[in-house]
Amino acid sequence: MHFDPAIFFWIFLVIIAIQPIIRQKLLENARMRLIAEIERKRGSRVILLVHRQETMSFLGFPIMRFIDINDSEEVLRAIHLTDDDMPIDLVVHTPGGLAIAATQIARALSRQKGKVTVFVPHYAMSGGTLIALSADEIVMCEHAVLGPLDPQIAGQPAVSVLSVLQKKPLNEIDDSTLILADQAEKAIRQMKETIIEILSHKHPIEKAQEIAEKLVSGEWTHDYPISTEEAKKIGLPVNTDMPKEIMLLMNLYPQPVRQSVEYIPVRKTGKV
Repeated sequence: MHFDPAIFFWIFLVIIAIQPIIRQKLLENARMRLIAEIERKRGSRVILLVHRQETMSFLGFPIMRFIDINDSEEVLRAIHLTDDDMPIDLVVHTPGGLAIAATQIARALSRQKGKVTVFVPHYAMSGGTLIALSADEIVMCEHAVLGPLDPQIAGQPAVSVLSVLQKKPLNEIDDSTLILADQAEKAIRQMKETIIEILSHKHPIEKAQEIAEKLVSGEWTHDYPISTEEAKKIGLPVNTDMPKEIMLLMNLYPQPVRQSVEYIPVRKTGKV
């Protein structure tokens, strides 16, 4: 019997083409199983907001993911499907994103009757921090970080834009800078009001105002990593009792691009 080599070539191409699809499906199934296991163990609704750098399958360009309207819609739907008194466990791993999307999520969580726990395995910056403020409990890994919530105007810190008005006479400042300063003042006020609104569901109003001032004042740069110790000093309900299941879950959200860190994933006991 004669076999056409072209047939084997096309079969090979089909296998190569569907391999990533199969791998992705296996990964998704593993995630769902572990999420279901965590929900059974904790009696909660588990929601994940995880942003990784993704790569286009054809050209290989890296695409940075961040909190967007689609994320807020999905999280709000998950909250809507959760009974009012059921605890919610939200895993957040994000560099931040759209203020409106993060605010929608934070407001919805702050009004939830059941306990809300936000888990931060590695980092939850900017909008991720705003979401974390809605929690009754923030569980962070020992070296995980949060971030300041100072608004940015035209790519510049709003507090820094406002400082120009204090350093120069008005007649020496151009109109575009004055317009930016006006927007900066509004952005700072709005962010403080939003933080106070979210925190007031869990904290006394005076404490909410104090935390809002600390996070918005511009004391830190926008990318400053707020450690667990600093978060506790601010007054946030932070602890480092991270369940191992949450870290295992993060392993199922691998970075698509080639890793630059490698190690044997076995705990060293020091025993021979």
